[in-house]
Amino acid sequence: MKSALPSDLRIGIIGLDTSHVVQFSRLLNDQGSADHVAGAVVVAAFKSGSPDIERSISRVPGFAAELAGRYGVRLCVTIEEMLAQVDAVMIENVDGRKHLEIAKAVFPSRKPVFIDKPLAGTLGQGIELMRLAEQHRVACFSASSLRFAPAIVSLLREERNTLRGATTFSPCELEPHHPDLFWYGVHGVEMLYALLGPGCETVSRVQTAGGDVVTGRWSDGRSGVFHGDRDLNADYGYEAVLPDGVTKENIKPDHGPLVCEIVTFFQTQKAPVSPEEMIEVLTFMEAADESRRRGGAVVSLNEILDLHGGPLAARPGST
Repeated sequence: MKSALPSDLRIGIIGLDTSHVVQFSRLLNDQGSADHVAGAVVVAAFKSGSPDIERSISRVPGFAAELAGRYGVRLCVTIEEMLAQVDAVMIENVDGRKHLEIAKAVFPSRKPVFIDKPLAGTLGQGIELMRLAEQHRVACFSASSLRFAPAIVSLLREERNTLRGATTFSPCELEPHHPDLFWYGVHGVEMLYALLGPGCETVSRVQTAGGDVVTGRWSDGRSGVFHGDRDLNADYGYEAVLPDGVTKENIKPDHGPLVCEIVTFFQTQKAPVSPEEMIEVLTFMEAADESRRRGGAVVSLNEILDLHGGPLAARPGST
């Protein structure tokens, strides 16, 4: 592994309970790798996990040791110690419930922040997180790596204005501490929003033992469907409805394109996903839960947002 360049941004990672921290550090720190992403290097980290999720807390020691031993990342005792050594921050906790709590500690530093999916553990937490980002004038964004899959980017480059509808599919394992789609289904929902953009008005959901089918109706008349499979080994991918037919692509998860987006964001502090769209993704997922509770009834996203004070753009002080 070569030494970092003086011009590289220094990144700090919080939350060492996901394999993403190892994969991201490899992409950024291993300059001899064929898929190395230039422009930033992970230099420090703070261990954080969730004791009530075994797959979170049990992973922290191993991932911490790998970051320190293989990639030269300094393990810090406090978030404040870490912040003093970095230019930008990745909040990587696999548990979305932790993101707001950590953001409260990080945002006063005014350093740009990437938040791994989901943005937060609930819609209410996500709205509060974005409010704090605006208050502290912090650039931040959250996304799944599937949003930036080359097949999706290529399709949008050619067909963005002709896309008539889309279906996405991904694993949708449930986790009892999270709303249903927030744990794994968020990947498929993120792909759906990458393809169709914001503007969904209503959602309905059908649930079976094997998974979910969530149907959204967009304000321009298009429809989007997410198929979530309880099998973690299920495929990721999409079907796009175009003027000349339907195209289908299976997608192999690849973190490289996302890390490229993160580095560009840290350099420019211009987020590739708007705050309104990030909040709409959470609203879509919570509306799907409400539809399930109502036996598959159609639920308005505005109804769900109204429970939390209405759309971001309509809030006092919003720009």
